Amino acid sequence: MTRGDIWDAGKYKEKDSDIIEKYPDGRERVRFKAVPAAETTAFMQELVELWKRSARERWVHPLIALAAFNLDFLCIHPFRDGNGRVSRLILLLQLYHLGFEVGRYISVERLIEENKERYYETLEQSSQGWHEGKHDPWPYVNYLLFILKNAYREFEERVGQVKSPRGAKTELVLNAIQRQSGEFRLADIEHACPGVGRDWIRVLLAGLKKSGEISCRGKGPAARWRYTARRRSTPK
Repeated sequence: MTRGDIWDAGKYKEKDSDIIEKYPDGRERVRFKAVPAAETTAFMQELVELWKRSARERWVHPLIALAAFNLDFLCIHPFRDGNGRVSRLILLLQLYHLGFEVGRYISVERLIEENKERYYETLEQSSQGWHEGKHDPWPYVNYLLFILKNAYREFEERVGQVKSPRGAKTELVLNAIQRQSGEFRLADIEHACPGVGRDWIRVLLAGLKKSGEISCRGKGPAARWRYTARRRSTPK
């Protein structure tokens, strides 16, 4: 790669560009007419502001807002090249900010690549009517949620394959749980275990609940957990 290949890296496109679909026989068609170059900056500023407002005011579930953001980014098509790769990097960053860290252990990029045909199919379905605000985002939103669900399923399968998951991080989390004198939250364990991903803690909690070593009251981040293994070991 020469410097000429990356002269505009990180810069919004300077010329209008459409999303072109190429066929094996050499034919091409315009699949989507992206936002004109002259309007790209304004559209991106509005997109970022809407994302912030959505997160602050909780219009919808954060994962739905994240998928809608990803769709809008791809429809704006802000760069001359690499829009898909950048969209997936932003996707990972937003997931981390929301506390969904499965991308640290499972390649979301790989899962999308393995379901590439469905990716293009849903993107085309959801981009129709986008400029007029009459598009249906749900095919693409559901596709991304499907990818994330598969990522978590694969992560849990990998953890389950480890017969004795007594690594340093696991021991750190287990010790933090055992030190809890009463009910505790996921955030309490996170605070006691800096550097350990939330998803890893969630998987360990789920495993301990299944084995009966801890109990849970409630759902989601507000759930209250309690270490109960010590009760079972108490002589009757």
